[in-house]
Amino acid sequence: MEANIAVPSDGKNTWNGGGVQPFGASYGKMMMWFFIVSDALTFSGFLAAYGLTRFKFIDSWPIADEVFTHIPFFHGSYPMIYVAFMTFVLIASSVTMVLAVDAGHHMNKKKVTFYMFLTIIGGIIFIGSQAWEWNTFIKGSYGAVKTTDGKVLQFVKDGHQIALSDFVVGDRTDGRVEHTRKNGLWFEKEATISTYSIDQVINAYNANPDILVKSELINADEKSKVILSREEGAAQLAKTKMVVEGANLKVNEYGNTIFADFFFFITGFHGFHVLSGIIINIIIFFNVILGTYERRGHYEMVEKVGLYWHFVDLVWVFVFTFFYLV
Repeated sequence: MEANIAVPSDGKNTWNGGGVQPFGASYGKMMMWFFIVSDALTFSGFLAAYGLTRFKFIDSWPIADEVFTHIPFFHGSYPMIYVAFMTFVLIASSVTMVLAVDAGHHMNKKKVTFYMFLTIIGGIIFIGSQAWEWNTFIKGSYGAVKTTDGKVLQFVKDGHQIALSDFVVGDRTDGRVEHTRKNGLWFEKEATISTYSIDQVINAYNANPDILVKSELINADEKSKVILSREEGAAQLAKTKMVVEGANLKVNEYGNTIFADFFFFITGFHGFHVLSGIIINIIIFFNVILGTYERRGHYEMVEKVGLYWHFVDLVWVFVFTFFYLV
């Protein structure tokens, strides 16, 4: 038995020629919505995994205010300010995209061009800021040591965290040379070795009685890392396995390595979406200049890329909340 399919009286398919059915949307817009829904589920899975992992290690998870503290060209601790700036720029670019879509509805080529240009600039500022943040995160801020039981220990003075370079003096004293393909074991290149040796850090700690060790554990009442006594600090430092500077997929000077893994993966995945959106926006921008959509009689393509851009902005709101605020 064959199914009977209703065909419009004009003989055309529902979406043929960019029709407006069903739900008042063209085929292209419907496909964009399908993509957005599927991508939203992907991000939801990533953020859910992050939330569950953080809950599992809630007593030792890095504190965002102690990790994201830098502003380009300024020295000092400015928690969350630059990340807030990045977020503002991305949200502002979503506003300019709305204005570009609205101008397209009015067939105003000049305004579409102007607002899309602002949207592209906002995206470039955001992705550039994210690249700078990654670079800063990888290089590290203070340095720390990692013990044989996997604990990351940092150093404080007068209640404020200090860098290894603030109290450890001189170059490495153990004569350790980084392995390269020319002089390394089996001609293999290794990761960059730390600036200071384990003995240098321990000796500098013992020589400075005003320096204390900060552990991974969180004081729930004060919402800060627990600072150990001099004796407890010395006992923990005796178990030092390596000196850690910066963060990567293997070590993390800020605390739990899994935090760095999630940070690189989720913010990198979102950054890829932003970069893709910038490239698409640039292509559409030049098509607008060339008058492609004027000849078509509509700016629906601007609206479709606008949907994608708003989705990318909305996802960042959740990433920002999970990583930086909660």
